[in-house]
Amino acid sequence: MGILNIKDALTYAQERALDLVEVSPTAKPPVCRVMDFGKFKYEQNKKLQKARRKQHVTHLKEVKLRPKIEEHDYTFKVNNGRRFLELHDKVKFTVTFRGRELAHPEAGVRLLEKVIRDLEGVGQVEIPARMEGRSMVLLMVPRPTTGKAPEKKPAAAAPAPPKKSVASAASAASPPPKP
Repeated sequence: MGILNIKDALTYAQERALDLVEVSPTAKPPVCRVMDFGKFKYEQNKKLQKARRKQHVTHLKEVKLRPKIEEHDYTFKVNNGRRFLELHDKVKFTVTFRGRELAHPEAGVRLLEKVIRDLEGVGQVEIPARMEGRSMVLLMVPRPTTGKAPEKKPAAAAPAPPKKSVASAASAASPPPKP
């Protein structure tokens, strides 16, 4: 459009039922734009809402364990940790020791190593296992996802067992004749 004085620019905008918006006031001469400012603010607000909807806030979830945990309880808690990692949250595994259990911290180390092995597909260790008072703490974060998930190689198919014929299956089901 070129360089205009303020009166001409305002009349140009008013003729088209638009607004004259100052884009760069520090430039010489100042840069202005003719636009529908209400529509501009509305679209900006919609873009901001859409960006907020797509972002994920990472939370820290905690899974508490004991050194003498039963297998079912262990799998239940590890599956909770797996679910948290798949939802892109950090997971803090805490093994709490009581009384004489403190004399055997290696039991907690073994337990947390087992957790790491079980969750290596979905998470990685951010802070390795360390003692904090009466507790041993391990922090895991989700594995970064790069595009497509890696495909698993199909396992080699085991040869199918030989099929029995109908006659041999019938003879196997009935007892042999008595002499």
